[in-house]
Amino acid sequence: MKIEINLPRPRNPLTAVARFRRAGSHRPDGRSERQRASMALKRQLNEMKHIP
Repeated sequence: MKIEINLPRPRNPLTAVARFRRAGSHRPDGRSERQRASMALKRQLNEMKHIP
């Protein structure tokens, strides 16, 4: 009689590394775009105040 030991599949070592360094999209988030739009709007409103 043979004894068989079923071992779980080995884990992928790269997934743990990726999760710890918060891997994600390589695209920049929308924060800078929103900030730029907000500044442009403020500039336009400021220019409108100075028009006689």
